[in-house]
Amino acid sequence: MDYNDGPGIAAVLALGFLFFVLAVALWVVTSFFLMRIFDKAGVQGKWRAWVPIYNYMVFSKLGDLSPWLILIAIGASIFLSWLPVVGQLISIASYLVLALAAWRVGLKLQKESVWVVLYILLAPVWLGILAFDKSRWNTAIAPAPWVSNAFLSDQTVWPGVPAQVPAGGYAAPGGPGGYPSAPPAGYTPPAPPAGYTPPPPPAGYQAPPAPPAGYQPPPAPPAGYQPPPPAADVTPPPAAQPPAAEPPAAEPPAAEPPAPPRV
Repeated sequence: MDYNDGPGIAAVLALGFLFFVLAVALWVVTSFFLMRIFDKAGVQGKWRAWVPIYNYMVFSKLGDLSPWLILIAIGASIFLSWLPVVGQLISIASYLVLALAAWRVGLKLQKESVWVVLYILLAPVWLGILAFDKSRWNTAIAPAPWVSNAFLSDQTVWPGVPAQVPAGGYAAPGGPGGYPSAPPAGYTPPAPPAGYTPPPPPAGYQAPPAPPAGYQPPPAPPAGYQPPPPAADVTPPPAAQPPAAEPPAAEPPAAEPPAPPRV
């Protein structure tokens, strides 16, 4: 062993240690930002943001992409990185897949499409802005262009990670006639917080009495039953007119003047 190589080996080790520290710091910062974004999206379990590779699988699910696609892309970029050209192309392709997921996540957090450029150039800055701004998660956006592609679109169901596409595909926020649409299959309303008590009824309110013992609701009409048609409109007879007024009685004749006295 040549002792003259000692300074060179020490420099390589120091440089490797520096890169290791920077990688750990980048992992901590990125995982913390992802945890904040996952909270906005309703993902259960903060640990999901701290598991390498798996956190970006959850991120791709939130971006309407298959999580297995990003797993294949990251795995191929790791194991084929030693190839001169193919390894670099696969690494670029995996980063573009993450950029597509970031584009969809940004839209759901009220960010314009141009924000994806910031993710491509400075992904940690993009994650930090979306993690700490006032935006709220909203899935009522236009469907992804690849929604009909079974290879690209997300069709997996993971407990704790909310589905981004409702059953039956995307639909308008409201149903016909302005009524709200029905919730997706399997939806359960959130439970009230601990210690919640319903408000008391107003003063003087009495609950409706229970039906008497043995009460049975009226039976349903048989199949094919049709209600009788309504009665035809009957025109009522005209009201009787009052009789004509009688003529006034004739006045008695005037009394004759008395005869003059005779002389």
